[in-house]
Amino acid sequence: MRHLVVTLGLIAASSTLVGCDALGIETATQINAKREAEARAIGSACRYALRGIEDCFAGNSKAGKAAVFEGWKEMDQYMRDNQLVGLPSGDEAPKSESGSDAAPAENNGARTEANSRRS
Repeated sequence: MRHLVVTLGLIAASSTLVGCDALGIETATQINAKREAEARAIGSACRYALRGIEDCFAGNSKAGKAAVFEGWKEMDQYMRDNQLVGLPSGDEAPKSESGSDAAPAENNGARTEANSRRS
């Protein structure tokens, strides 16, 4: 009888532990793998956005530097192998030679004139 109780107890404990994955509870290993994958993705995105590795480190201080660099390096090699040109990110406005933002203002003026001609 005692053997039966112990066996049933072990079965109940093992089924409870198996259910942890179904509940979405992540282990430390899974969390670290996810963080590393995110940091590599950040590094790849920085390289594709034509940002230097130093700027990438500065803008993403919580990401692991080694993984960010690894992602940046992988994307650099991929872009060189496939002769791809990166795209600058949208938060960097193009500057004219004088250093002011005159170019966007000129474009807005051209749109305004075209819109007034339609009316």
